[in-house]
Amino acid sequence: MSAHFRPIARKPLAAAIALSVALIGSAAQAHEGHAHDDRKVSAEAVVDQYANVAHATYSDALASANALRAANAALIEAPSEATLAAARTAWKQARVAYQQSEVFRFGNAIVDDWEGQLNAWPLDEGLIDYVEGDGYQAELGNPGASANIIANDSVQIGADKIDTTEITPELLASLNELGGFEANVASGYHAIEFLLWGQDMHGFESGAGERPASDYAKGEDCTGGNCDRRGAYLLAANDLLINDLEYMVGQWAQGDKDNYRAELTSLPAGEGLEKMLFGMGSLSLGELAGERMKVALEANSFEDEHDCFSDNTHYSHFYNAKGIQNVYEGTYVTLDGRTFEGPSLHALVAQNDPELAEKMHEALDTTMGQLQVMVDTADAEDGMKFDQMIAPGNAEGAEIINASIEDLVAQTRLIEEIANDVGISGLKADTADHEF
Repeated sequence: MSAHFRPIARKPLAAAIALSVALIGSAAQAHEGHAHDDRKVSAEAVVDQYANVAHATYSDALASANALRAANAALIEAPSEATLAAARTAWKQARVAYQQSEVFRFGNAIVDDWEGQLNAWPLDEGLIDYVEGDGYQAELGNPGASANIIANDSVQIGADKIDTTEITPELLASLNELGGFEANVASGYHAIEFLLWGQDMHGFESGAGERPASDYAKGEDCTGGNCDRRGAYLLAANDLLINDLEYMVGQWAQGDKDNYRAELTSLPAGEGLEKMLFGMGSLSLGELAGERMKVALEANSFEDEHDCFSDNTHYSHFYNAKGIQNVYEGTYVTLDGRTFEGPSLHALVAQNDPELAEKMHEALDTTMGQLQVMVDTADAEDGMKFDQMIAPGNAEGAEIINASIEDLVAQTRLIEEIANDVGISGLKADTADHEF
């Protein structure tokens, strides 16, 4: 991943949310109704709606990142279990739109090159802050795995000494993949997650990270040491996240002849459709079924859990799949509950092959239903979170995950079939070197 920080003027939280809602409204008219109708659609209109959905999704991700910053600032100003809980809730809410946006990563190089600074995982948390216990597992040979930026005003990597006296968004951007190690993740959602929850010391047992609010306390009440620097790190990471999301919202906005949306919609429509379908299939198969489920299950490795500090992984998986469904249906439900729709891949495919279009629609529903089982199981009173599902010998958990993988594989095969139906021959989703 390349380190970058793009200075963008900060908007007040209320203004940012208002702007997000206004931008979403301009992208497509919000109204009730079923996404499927008998109107003829063109490939060009479908690609344009794809850009609308992307813009709306990233706009919501930006609004929720701003809300997260307000909650984090409140935590630092008045640390308590209540303000910590509110910040954790805001983090979980911020994941809803962002996870739906990951379908745009695959097929759009501008997103794939950018996303590592926001969502890289797993991370060696000792780069950022203190770690405890014998269970801390770092990338082999990583000299940054115990750097503890929060506790130190410099970091030594080989012959290079890096000044970390002032913790800023620019500094964090420069420290990602420090020394060439991917696990040196200094920024993004998971760095913020770690700062809010701390390590999950429960292994395969029930329970998430238990960082106390006093890790942000002032004076003698501070636990963990360096509470002022921990707060500075939390806000710097959040500011970098906002900066990055502002950039991506701009790339999908209408009316800018120099942004990525303009580039995409100027291409032959078939190329746009190929990007859409490759993105859907690659998130479905190689990333979600492979990297995020199969790897963790086969290795029985809670270190490979996506949202490992918060135990929010079941929702991350659910909203990844929802993003795939959004692109096919040409719809998006905003964070304030409005549904908008437009020309869809479903409608385009149905014009030539109604049976195939309906098979795809049903396959997506099946996948969402199975992932709802994962969510319901995790959220039950005596729930089984994802890191418990992958425990050795947990047949029930393995069954839930394997059924999800099977549904994702099945829908990917239909995505590839749809590509052929719309004139894109030989499209194969990225497997991320997994076999299914």
